[in-house]
Amino acid sequence: MITADGQQLGILPIAEALRQADERNMDLVKIAPQAQPPVCKIMDYGKYRFDQAKREKEAKKNQRVIELKEIRLSLNIDVHDFNTKVNQSKKFIAAGNKLKVSIRFRGREMGHPEIGQANMDRFAAEMAEVAVVEKPAKMEGRQMLMFMAPKK
Repeated sequence: MITADGQQLGILPIAEALRQADERNMDLVKIAPQAQPPVCKIMDYGKYRFDQAKREKEAKKNQRVIELKEIRLSLNIDVHDFNTKVNQSKKFIAAGNKLKVSIRFRGREMGHPEIGQANMDRFAAEMAEVAVVEKPAKMEGRQMLMFMAPKK
């Protein structure tokens, strides 16, 4: 048996251990029930659980969840629209999110993937100062996808 301040009391019968815990207005908690004999500690279990929840909440607060934001370009996008998409993407990257850039090919556009590749390359060049290409542009079915992440 161990006290709240870490002092070892040795091997005691259960009744004696419970009596000592009651005298100190604390709980008797099994720490290692598989050990021979089992190891118990006198502690304030309510305070222990409160401190543990507080530590978990603090760890969760410090955790940063990275989201994946998507920007859709089109094959024949105009200059102003393109610049708007670039500016919006820069905001996403500045917030620490990853970016998925996609171009959907419809109908006859499937015959010109090189135009889509050129748009993706132009987009990556515009974003080069704030982001790095994690996965280069590649056709997947009727879509061309590229993934970007914030620069370190």
